[in-house]
Amino acid sequence: MTPQARKSAVNRLRRIEGQVRGITRMVEDDRYCIDVITQVQAVRAALGRLEQEVLKDHVASCVEHAITSGEGETQRRHVAELLKVLDKAGG
Repeated sequence: MTPQARKSAVNRLRRIEGQVRGITRMVEDDRYCIDVITQVQAVRAALGRLEQEVLKDHVASCVEHAITSGEGETQRRHVAELLKVLDKAGG
């Protein structure tokens, strides 16, 4: 992961961590269910954005490097990993 992507990911994760702590407090305080669900959906969306950010960085750095390296086995491994992750993300 590039240093810039790492910093951005850590910042996002810290925000998500705060959101999750907030949801915990909402549940402990017996807040209205729809309000809790709304916050859970916000966390899921934030995790999805983080996932996309990390994936973009991976393609732009690791996969691109593997492709330009000319090393067939490395290329195949990185592409297979990428396809596996994309398949899981798709359902």
